Amino acid sequence: MISNHEIDYRIFGEEMQYVEVELDPNETAIAEPGAFMMMDDGITMETLFGDGSQQKGGFLNKLVSAGKRMLVGENLFMTAFTNIDTGKRHVSFASPYPGKIIPIDLQQLGNKVICQKDAFLCAAKGVSVGIEFQRRLGTGLFGGEGFIMEKLEGDGMAFLHACGHVLRKELRAGETLKIDTGCIVGFTATVDYDIQFVGGIKNTIFGGEGLFFANLTGPGTVWIQTLPISRLAGRILQYATTSRREEGSVLGGLGNLLDGDGWR
Repeated sequence: MISNHEIDYRIFGEEMQYVEVELDPNETAIAEPGAFMMMDDGITMETLFGDGSQQKGGFLNKLVSAGKRMLVGENLFMTAFTNIDTGKRHVSFASPYPGKIIPIDLQQLGNKVICQKDAFLCAAKGVSVGIEFQRRLGTGLFGGEGFIMEKLEGDGMAFLHACGHVLRKELRAGETLKIDTGCIVGFTATVDYDIQFVGGIKNTIFGGEGLFFANLTGPGTVWIQTLPISRLAGRILQYATTSRREEGSVLGGLGNLLDGDGWR
């Protein structure tokens, strides 16, 4: 088995973070297309077909790998950044929306982490980015954002990005956490994942929280985000497609006239 490239890193920023990866000579990092921010001279960039792992195989294996990535909404290609110089060089990747970047050391987490389909940012070359179907029928039918997920496998560093604040929670054996499916960033392979109906007619009609939530049962590690990107996008779309209102104002449309909007 070929080990993943060992990379050092630093994370900068608060709400709009980026990660700087330090590459030794001949070391490589892989990233999603569009994640690149900047790099030192001496680093080459190459587009790879598939997940960018070092697993040997022909074109058919790469095609299957790329097809799995397409199923989870990711690009067919990955971008590899390799240090071809004689000294250490740096390449940086930025999160696509406000939130946090989460460093994941797969070697310390059982060599496998399951995450939301849009959470992967970048990793050491050799980390395999695949697809993880939830086996239970209820999860498949009602899992929503949590049904088809990505799996990161290997023994190196990987980086996830999440929206809002991120909480890392350690679940004991048999301990269960009930959570909105969109708030799940990822969890280790030892965590059991299932879907549960909220129940109650008032909850169903007036609850506004969805009909189902996820049950995560330990042992294992769970990463949780406070603001699912789908919720953020929904709020932006709501304000973009409705007439402007002054929040908290009793004047309403009259307020728009007074501040000049009504005269345009």
